[in-house]
Amino acid sequence: MDTFVIGDRDFLLNDEPFRILSGAIHYFRVHPDLWADRIHKARLMGLNTIETYVPWNEHSPLPGVFDTSGGLDLGLFLDLVAAEGMKAIVRPGPYICAEWDNGGLPAWLYTDPDVGVRSSESGYLAAVDSYFEALLPIVAKRQISCGGPVILVQIENEYGAYGKDKVYLQHLVDLVKREGVDVPLFTCDQPFGTMIEDGSLPGLHKTGTFGSRAVERLAFLRERQPAGPLMCAEFWNGWFDNWGTHHHTTDAAASAAELDALLTAGASVNIYMFHGGTNFGFTNGANDKGIYEPTITSYDYDAPLAEDGHPTAKYFAFRDVIAKHFPVPEEVPAGRTEAPASVVSVETSVPLLDFAPLLGSPPSAPGPVPTTEATGRYRGFYLYEVDIARGGVLSFAEVRDRAQFFLDGVPVGVLSRELRERAITLPGGGRLRVLLEDQGRVNYGERIGEAKGLTGPALLNGVEVQGWQIRHVDAGDLESLRDAAQELPAQGTTEAGVPGPSLSFASFEADGPGDRFLRLDGWTKGVAFINGFNLGRYWSRGPQRTLYVPGPLIRKGANELAVLELHGSATREVRFAAGPDLGPDEK
Repeated sequence: MDTFVIGDRDFLLNDEPFRILSGAIHYFRVHPDLWADRIHKARLMGLNTIETYVPWNEHSPLPGVFDTSGGLDLGLFLDLVAAEGMKAIVRPGPYICAEWDNGGLPAWLYTDPDVGVRSSESGYLAAVDSYFEALLPIVAKRQISCGGPVILVQIENEYGAYGKDKVYLQHLVDLVKREGVDVPLFTCDQPFGTMIEDGSLPGLHKTGTFGSRAVERLAFLRERQPAGPLMCAEFWNGWFDNWGTHHHTTDAAASAAELDALLTAGASVNIYMFHGGTNFGFTNGANDKGIYEPTITSYDYDAPLAEDGHPTAKYFAFRDVIAKHFPVPEEVPAGRTEAPASVVSVETSVPLLDFAPLLGSPPSAPGPVPTTEATGRYRGFYLYEVDIARGGVLSFAEVRDRAQFFLDGVPVGVLSRELRERAITLPGGGRLRVLLEDQGRVNYGERIGEAKGLTGPALLNGVEVQGWQIRHVDAGDLESLRDAAQELPAQGTTEAGVPGPSLSFASFEADGPGDRFLRLDGWTKGVAFINGFNLGRYWSRGPQRTLYVPGPLIRKGANELAVLELHGSATREVRFAAGPDLGPDEK
């Protein structure tokens, strides 16, 4: 039986010193047919371990559900890590941050206002117990002591930046051990102030998270943990992007120099991210430190292995650094080749609001303006409806996150949380419909767990409006909308685009599976689907200009593209580009 323990100065694998050279790959951000490829390329860079978070809300989208099918098959992912001859680190949260919707915490948990967030409150702990009882058997039977790859399990995640509830942390430790986890447990926090002490307990191995000044950060960590191996559990070698900003990049040579300093100091490392992947569907998170900033669809992160799985200059710079300290395989992964480029025109379309009753949940009972939690669905789009007797100024306490207003079918404006807008002028009375987009729940800080939608009271000229109904709009129910779609009229000088909100369809041929890069120049904002798979959000404001289409989604022969456009396009054409375009960087 193999063993893995924490020694006085080193990690010990079967009683021999073992330096962890890990790279982060989030299985839930990568198409499962591509897991083995990404893991293999990590080994070729010289890594010996793969680290992953586990997103509670993705596995449990509704109470009582724990889904491990398809791209959520954590067990298969860990088995593929083992098959590559690598070790694994699992970070189950329950909070993960990760620029992921709600930091991985289920939104349904907070429909009970008494439930705590990342604390020893009893309702929260009961829910965490149920989650870990479903998850941890998958991990426990794949520990190194059972012949599997798992050598470390994390307790919470950068908890010292949030709180210092030691009862909560001890509950997690006891729970993890009770569920059969016997590998070493660790915490990770930023090496600033009292975060490392606040976020950990005696007996838990403390690690740091940083991307620069490695020698200084390691010294700070050593002061607070005199014994045991040094480890940077998140070596930040890139960064994520928000809509409306530039594409963040870091200099490959500078990042490689920091990695060299870290390894020269004798520390272990987990490269965050080795391969970022994609926020498919509606999974992206957001920040709100006074300004709401939703994360884009790509989670490329300027990582060594790009979003589409190809090595970058940073990959080879890191590989050269690792080769100075440890053996590296001779095999070198191939670079990117051009993807098939083509132009496709949408042919049929259906107005979304007219066919909303075909989608999702029935409307709620009339009453004061509700939040989206009233629908029992926690991502995507929602339709509010109410009769307005007269025009005037309609205001809300807050809009979370972006609302399009239609009076008797005519668009009258947009309110955006990002711009802190709360009031709109209605030109008269009639049937008011509001298409509300949840642009991603906050994943860091005090606003985790907040409700979405139009928050009341809703006041028209100072008087509260009653009679609101809300329904969840299941934008992924393509079958219902496909059957209702009508052929677009012949193009002319005034009919070149597609009005929104609408869902439009196109077909295209392919020789077989292979990566594509979908470019929507001339389209404004929405979501795109390939063969029913939600690729994620697009937005003309950028920085992201292409959506990554994983090769396994493409079929030999006929394929379907669907575009949900919220505002309107200046064209009916979409393009498949030869390569990715994540927008201009800050240089």
